[in-house]
Amino acid sequence: MLLSEHKDLKAEIKSLPEKEKDKLLLRLIAKDKVLTEHLHFKLLENEQDLVDRQEQLIQAIDEGVESLVRGRKANAKDTLLMMRKLNGSINHHFKVTKDLGTELELRIHLLNSLPIQLNEGVFTAAYKFQEKLMVYFVKTTVTLLNKYQKLHEDLRFDMQDAMNDLLRKIYQHKTASVARELGLPENL
Repeated sequence: MLLSEHKDLKAEIKSLPEKEKDKLLLRLIAKDKVLTEHLHFKLLENEQDLVDRQEQLIQAIDEGVESLVRGRKANAKDTLLMMRKLNGSINHHFKVTKDLGTELELRIHLLNSLPIQLNEGVFTAAYKFQEKLMVYFVKTTVTLLNKYQKLHEDLRFDMQDAMNDLLRKIYQHKTASVARELGLPENL
C-alpha cells in the first residue's frame, strides 16, 4: 500500500499528536537498517566522518585486492567475487552517505586496483568466469563513466587522470573488445 494512493490516511497521520508521530517514526526507522545508518550519518556525523568512511573503504579495497593477488594464483572467479563484494560495500556507502563524489573515487580506486590480466587456461574450471569478469568490469566502468559525466566540471577535472588510467587499463587487455562493443571511449 502506497501512502500517495491513500490521501485520507495521509491526512490522518498529519493530524496525529506529535508524540505519537515520533513514536511511529522511530518504529519505522528501526525496521530499515540502511535508513537508520543514513539518518545517523546525516544528523550526527560531519565531513571528517565522511573522510573516515572513505579511508576505511579504501583500506578494505586495498586489503581485498592484496589478499587476492598475494594468495594463491589469482583467477577470474576469485577476482569477480572480490569485485562484487567490494562493489556492494561501495553501494552501501553511497546509500548511507548519498555522496556521489566519494562513491566515484572509491569505484575508480577499486577498478584501477583489481587485476584483469589473468592467464586462465582454456580447459581450466575458472576459464568461464574470465568472460563474466571482463563484461562485469567494463559494464561497471560504463556506469561509472555515466555518473562521472553528471558531476560538476571541477570534480570531473580532479578525477580525469584516474578515469583515463582506468580506460587505458581496459584498452590494454582482453577487455578492449567488450569496451568497444559497449561504446566505451579510449580516453576523456
